[in-house]
Amino acid sequence: MNLRCGWCDRPHDAGCLQRVCTDCGRPLLARYDLNREVGEKLRGDLISGPHSLWRYRRVLPITDPKHILTLGEGATPLLRTDRLASRLGVANLWIKDESQNPTGSFKARGMTAAISKAVELGAERLCLPSAGNAAGAAAAYAALAGLPLRAYMPSDSGDSFFAECRACGAEVVAVNGTIADCGKQMRAECDPAEWFDLSTLKEPYRLEGKKTMGYELYEDLNGVLPDVIVYPTGGGTGLVGMWKAFDEMQQMGWLDARRPRFISVQTTGCAPIVAAFASGAETATPVADPQTAALGLRVPGAIGDFLILRALRETGGTAVAVTEEEWAVGQSWLAADCGLFPSPEGGAAIAGLMKTIDAGSVKPSDTIVVFNTGSGFKYPPATWPKPPPAP
Repeated sequence: MNLRCGWCDRPHDAGCLQRVCTDCGRPLLARYDLNREVGEKLRGDLISGPHSLWRYRRVLPITDPKHILTLGEGATPLLRTDRLASRLGVANLWIKDESQNPTGSFKARGMTAAISKAVELGAERLCLPSAGNAAGAAAAYAALAGLPLRAYMPSDSGDSFFAECRACGAEVVAVNGTIADCGKQMRAECDPAEWFDLSTLKEPYRLEGKKTMGYELYEDLNGVLPDVIVYPTGGGTGLVGMWKAFDEMQQMGWLDARRPRFISVQTTGCAPIVAAFASGAETATPVADPQTAALGLRVPGAIGDFLILRALRETGGTAVAVTEEEWAVGQSWLAADCGLFPSPEGGAAIAGLMKTIDAGSVKPSDTIVVFNTGSGFKYPPATWPKPPPAP
């Protein structure tokens, strides 16, 4: 129907390229005309639609399917893990393995939607700051679209991310600093009249692609959502997207008001959401000197901080920070018990789950889904999983 600001609710026209709210500068959220009839039609689409996230096209923003740019993203496996569950002392533990997306991470979900819509609305040049995975995904879909992309990445992101982007034809700018420093340099060098900014939640449609993780969980678990969702949180679009998806499902009559409890996991070296949640604040204070080798979690300040915090509180969830040593243990257990080669962020999610189990906020009887957001192969070797410590 339109776009509405997530903070002040101001409506914006969805028929042209939009960035953030023209009043308050906060993220815009796509709104659809949803009801039970739409829900029934979408159920039919799930039977006959493609084996990708585009089977949810009825609740995605593309108007004309000829503009869809797809590499087969989505439809990632939900893996039951009894050995890891036993190690952690829980009964029902599942891993949603986003490393099996094109380009090796969940970022493909956001970029297929964002770049498809940007093409449909007439964008001619694309730019973004990225810790690595988003740039790789953007480069792939920009190549598919035949559009130039300029990606700004921290110089310590790792050779594989730079190589992936350049192989797809993107221009890569290495920046000394964090993703926030990359964003500052990009805004100084890329005229918004010429370059369309794909930054996290600074355009409305990456969120739409990522919300399909929520729709897939509903399908994976035969219409019964888990009790707990554990999500490693940098910019937070995956968590916010699933929260949005569950509200859409309720509008279509698929769900009642009950929701999984979201657990947001960050690292002790960069935990703005954890600090804000603990203090009761509506927004988070950016971290002055973020330090973590889990590159996707080295986000000093998220523009969608208020949406992340709202999702945590409305679902009765929580936020937890883990140390570098703790996420490395979680990563090694994911590898040794599940046969995955997970990203550091996936390891952080397991470590965060361990902490919430110990704290009693997750019960042994809960059905738990943990997100591994990417493949460890794309990261510097120093962050690769090590053999797990002895029990």
